[in-house]
Amino acid sequence: MTPQATLTALNTIVTREVRRFTRIWPQTLLPPAVTMTLYFVIFGNLIGSRIGQMGGYDYMSFIVPGLIMMSVITSSYANVVSSFFSMKFQRSIEELLVSPVPNLVILAGYVAGGMARGLGVGLIVTLLSLGFTKLQIHNLPVMILTVLLTSALFSLGGFINAMLATKFDDISIVPTFVLTPLTYLGGVFYSIQLLPAFWQGVSMVNPILYMVNAFRYGILGVSDVDVRIALGMIFLFIIILSVISLRLLKRGKGIRS
Repeated sequence: MTPQATLTALNTIVTREVRRFTRIWPQTLLPPAVTMTLYFVIFGNLIGSRIGQMGGYDYMSFIVPGLIMMSVITSSYANVVSSFFSMKFQRSIEELLVSPVPNLVILAGYVAGGMARGLGVGLIVTLLSLGFTKLQIHNLPVMILTVLLTSALFSLGGFINAMLATKFDDISIVPTFVLTPLTYLGGVFYSIQLLPAFWQGVSMVNPILYMVNAFRYGILGVSDVDVRIALGMIFLFIIILSVISLRLLKRGKGIRS
């Protein structure tokens, strides 16, 4: 394909993905906003007033970065896994398979679509949080880089899940039994400094811990882990998942009879 044709193919996939989730915004954009507002009210206002400060900040300010990241993670993942698996289920993925579109362009298009939804939801949650606390930005480049990389990473995760899934039940297993536990145990609601040394070590195995803390550093300037290590870990996971995704596409895993 010529560069112009490749760009056209990429733009077509991304545009379709963005139109898909914006057309059904009551299902894709509204629920995360409502859920996070409940978190702000229950954990931030009601429970947070009894907890006091954490990491040198009031509890509401401390959990806001984690809740924003949680919304970005779940939305980026959900967009790609639901969209790509629907294409498989409807057999419309065959149109892409018989086209000369490179696998890298297909992957980039779906990842970009997932990032668009994840970042959109993250922006909505951020604006909502301003009604509960005053956000300050400690390091803007770190904040932006972290949210972009995290959104890309979980879009890739959703793509792999969709490739391997054989029925609709399969696309709910990872969010329920992997993403949710890792997110809640990833330092969203607490600092791992509160944990015994053994459980601090266990927490370091959780990849979401690095994303939440890097983003929290970008906003508040505090982190339980070295930010350079955190960003390095996210980059490493992106490379690994990208290679896996491209290999699955090349083999036609789950999409070729």
